[in-house]
Amino acid sequence: MKIEVLKDIKKTEEEYKKMISEAEAARVKALADAQLEGDNLIQKANADAEEYKKKCIADAKSTAASRYDAILKKGRAEATVLEQKGRQNLDKAVGMLVNKFKEQLHVQS
Repeated sequence: MKIEVLKDIKKTEEEYKKMISEAEAARVKALADAQLEGDNLIQKANADAEEYKKKCIADAKSTAASRYDAILKKGRAEATVLEQKGRQNLDKAVGMLVNKFKEQLHVQS
């Protein structure tokens, strides 16, 4: 009977060692899976950040292009207005220039 009890104890010990070994293997696997999942999350976050950065740059370029076009359009409109005002005064300016020229001719003669 003593031998049977010792055999049962030894058998139970082996079962516990096996259970401990299996638990340790499961722990190592769980750690490896968690590490892999963490690495994948980091890669995804980096990819998302890069995509967001590219989108922000594209948006900024688009905004800058729109503002450039608006400024250019406004400048051209102002130039057209100034040109029209200048053309309206062209006859007066030519007349004044001719009169000054005539005055200079009379003074010298």
